[in-house]
Amino acid sequence: MIVLRYMRRPLFVLLFVYSVGIMGMALMPGQVVDGEATRMNLFHAFYFFTYTATTTGFGELPNGFSEEQRLWTIFCLYTGVIAWFYAIGSLIHLVQNPHFIRAMDGFRFARKVRRNADPFVILCGFGDAGSLLARGLSDHRMRAVILDADPERIKALGVRDYTVAMPGLHADASAPKHLLDAGVKHPACRALVALTNDDDINLKIAVMARHLNPRLPVICRSTSARHEANLRSLDNVTVVDPFEIFAQLVSRAIARPELHNLNAWIVGARGVELGVPVQVPRGDWILCGYGRMGHWIHRYLQAHGVGVRIIDPQADASEAWEGTVMVQAHADRSALLSASIDDAAGVIAATNRDADNLSTLLSVTELNPQAFRIVRHNSHVNQVAFDAARADLVLQHSLTTARRILKLLISPLVQELIDWLAEREPARTQALVARLQAAVGAAPPHLWSIRLVPGEAPAVTDYLAAGEDLALGPLCRDARSFPDRLPCEALAVHRAGESIMLPEEEFPLRHGDEILFCGVPWSESMLQATLHNPYTLRYVVTGIDAPRGVIFTWLEGRRRRRRI
Repeated sequence: MIVLRYMRRPLFVLLFVYSVGIMGMALMPGQVVDGEATRMNLFHAFYFFTYTATTTGFGELPNGFSEEQRLWTIFCLYTGVIAWFYAIGSLIHLVQNPHFIRAMDGFRFARKVRRNADPFVILCGFGDAGSLLARGLSDHRMRAVILDADPERIKALGVRDYTVAMPGLHADASAPKHLLDAGVKHPACRALVALTNDDDINLKIAVMARHLNPRLPVICRSTSARHEANLRSLDNVTVVDPFEIFAQLVSRAIARPELHNLNAWIVGARGVELGVPVQVPRGDWILCGYGRMGHWIHRYLQAHGVGVRIIDPQADASEAWEGTVMVQAHADRSALLSASIDDAAGVIAATNRDADNLSTLLSVTELNPQAFRIVRHNSHVNQVAFDAARADLVLQHSLTTARRILKLLISPLVQELIDWLAEREPARTQALVARLQAAVGAAPPHLWSIRLVPGEAPAVTDYLAAGEDLALGPLCRDARSFPDRLPCEALAVHRAGESIMLPEEEFPLRHGDEILFCGVPWSESMLQATLHNPYTLRYVVTGIDAPRGVIFTWLEGRRRRRRI
C-alpha cells in the first residue's frame, strides 16, 4: 500500500508520456516514398520511444525521419527524460520514507521468524534486563526474537556478537500484529518474556499472548502490586518481581551465605568460588531506602530474625514493625550517625538512584570501615563506578532479574532446588556443596537436563519398556572406566508434576522423567552416549560388555554351551 500510494502519480505520468509519445510518433508523417508518406507502426514507435526516453539513441528507424518526426522526437526526448527523473526521484524518496523502511523491516523480520525451525523465545523489551537475558540465552545457544519500541536499542542489536541469530524489530510489542509477526503462534516458540519498563505494557503483552496462544508460557516482569494481582490470575503466566528477587538475594547473603554462594556459583557470577561464601557479620543492619524494594528487604530480614534500622526521607514511623528504628532523612552522614552506624553489622544502600547509593558507601566507609556493605546497582552504564567502589556485595537488579528468568527458561528445576534448600537446614546445602566440589572441582558449572523419552533417550526407554529396573546411580557411571562415576551430580528429578530434590543413587527411574544434572561439559556427551546406545547402557548397569553382531553373538553362545 505504501508503494502504491507514493508511486501512483509517477507511474501515471510515465504512462501518459509514453502513450502520447508513441501515438504521436505513429501519427507523424514520415518521408515520401513512391509519392506516399510513410508512417511508423505502433511496435516501431514503442521501440523508438523506449531508447529515446532513456537517452540511449540507436538512430532513426526503420527509415530516415521527416522533419515532422524529428520535431516530435525532440518533444518526446525532453518529456521522457523529465518523466523519468520525476519517477526516479519519487522512488528514492519512497526508499527513504520512514514508514516504508519500517514496513520493509517488518516484512523481513516476519519472514525470518517464519523460516526459523529452531526453538526460540520472544523477548519484549531490550533494556538492561532484556539485553542481559539475550546474552544468557546466546551463551546457552537459545534463539530469541526481540521486540522493542526504541529504535536505538534495535540498532544496537545489530552489533552484538551473539552465537545464534536474534532478529529484532522496532515495534510496539503490545500490538497483536507484531506479536504474530514475532511468532507467538509459531510451533518452535517456547515462551514469551515481557521485560519492558512499563507495567501497563507488560500486562497488555501478557493478556494479548494469552488470547493469541493460550498454551504458550508467558514470563512477565511486574513491579506493581495491582498489575501483579492481575497477572497471577491468568493461566500459564509466571510473574517475576525484581524487587522481591533482590530482597531474596540480600536476605540469603545475610542469613544463608552458603545458599547464596551456591546460587551465585550456579548462575556463573563473577569471582564466586564454590564453598567459599561471603563472611557476613551478625547484628543489626541499616537499610537505606524504603520504597517497594526496601519493604521486601525488610520483610525478608525480619523473617530471618535480623534487626533493621531504616533511613528514608519519606519513611512513616507508623509503618515500623516491632523492634524497627525509623530515621526520616536522606542517607547522609548525619542520618547514619542517628541510626547508630558504629555498632551496625552492615548497611544496605537500596535506593533507586545510583549516585545516592555510591554516596552512602563513602559515608559508611568513613564512619564504620568494618561494616558489611551491600549496594543496589540500578543502571548498567555506571558499572565502572560500582567496580571502583569495592562494595562487599553489589547486586544489579536487572542482572538478578535476567538470571532468574534465564533459569526459568533453560532449567526451571534449578530455581525449585534453591527454593527447596532455603526451607531446609543449612547442613543440606553444605552437603550438596561438598558433593559438587567432589564432582566438578574448580571447573565452572555446566547444567543440563535430560528427559527419558524415546526421542532423547531411546536406549533407556527401550530398557525400561523391556521390564528392566534402572536406578540413577548406574546411569551416571563412566563407560570408559567402569565402575567410576562421571563427574556430575543429579540435582533434581521431575516426574508427573512432582519434583524430587537431590535424589539418591538408588532412586528408580521411570519413563518420562526429567533429570537435572550439574557437572563438567564432557560428562554430558558421555551421558548422551549411554542414553542412545543400548550396549553402553547395559555395560554401565551390569559391567558386562555384551557381544555385538550376529557372528559374535553366535560365538559367545557357543562358548557358553561348551562351559556347560
